[in-house]
Amino acid sequence: MGKLKHELWLFSKAQLTAQLATLVDFAISLLLHEVCHLWYVAASFIGAVSGGVTNCAANYRWVFGSDGQKKRYVAFKYLLVWAGSIILNTAGTYALTEVSGKHFIISKAIVSIAVALLWNYQMQRLFVYRNKHLNDRNNTTAVNRNDSI
Repeated sequence: MGKLKHELWLFSKAQLTAQLATLVDFAISLLLHEVCHLWYVAASFIGAVSGGVTNCAANYRWVFGSDGQKKRYVAFKYLLVWAGSIILNTAGTYALTEVSGKHFIISKAIVSIAVALLWNYQMQRLFVYRNKHLNDRNNTTAVNRNDSI
């Protein structure tokens, strides 16, 4: 039961930082498109970049407890996942906006939720912030506990 509780807490914290990043992303996207009249695809891309920076910084320490990992290593892995996220979000927003004819922010919201759950969280938890040394130590401790029973 402890592992499930931990995973739920981790997911909850990740969702809070994702909401903060989404707020930054959408605010910048709307500002650039509605006020500055920038093409919605470019505005969406710049918003996604801004939200990604916010998310990476918040997740590094608070969510995944990765302060034992080198920042450069985490940043490189985050950049790989983030590039995939930006491509999925930008292409998905474009495709859904063009197909549906709705305002781009509606398409962006739908695509953003799908990408956040199916790509971002999974890749961050399993790849970007995974501390192999810490996981190996936890697995060894669990095996040793089971051996002593």
